[in-house]
Amino acid sequence: MNYPNGIKKSVTNHHTNYANRGMMLEQDLNSTNIYYREIDKAYIYKKPTPIKIVNVDYQSRKLATIKEAYFLEPSTTDYNGIYKGKYIDFEAKETKSKTSFALENIHPHQIKHLQNIKNQQGIAFLIVRFTNLSLTFLLTANDFFDFLEKNNRKSIPLNYFQQKGYLLKEKLNPRIDYLEIVDKFMEEKNDKKRNKKEKDK
Repeated sequence: MNYPNGIKKSVTNHHTNYANRGMMLEQDLNSTNIYYREIDKAYIYKKPTPIKIVNVDYQSRKLATIKEAYFLEPSTTDYNGIYKGKYIDFEAKETKSKTSFALENIHPHQIKHLQNIKNQQGIAFLIVRFTNLSLTFLLTANDFFDFLEKNNRKSIPLNYFQQKGYLLKEKLNPRIDYLEIVDKFMEEKNDKKRNKKEKDK
């Protein structure tokens, strides 16, 4: 596969460990989003990465292997959709670290994208799973950018997620009910607006 910087990588139908990094969280979120759609609660989808296929090995009429392809453009974030008339956009990541989440896991264009969604009054956030601790957090875009502005660190410490983030508990259905948390911080945001209006009177 050809990446934007010209590096080529062969693509086959065999999955490597590298390609499967973060798949458990992705599977949980995909299952959750299917459940949301089935009960008509929200319509949120995993974004496909656009690629252009340039070389295919047709072994038979029913079996074909992509030999060469390249990304048409850098991907933005992982998921987007609509909930209660609001646009939702978020990135999902896993880390094996027990102490922090490395910021190198989020690319500059993804950070810019989240900022753009936030500026347009959309709902933007991160979902980060500390796999070795079995802890999954939702961190709002506001708190994410507040950290970036006030810190010169290369990682977000676990205690920041514990203090500012929302712990996502695993369930049977939905697997990770992150919209329950979205409702919570949206209500907190509305409460702040109401309190501000009362003080300004």
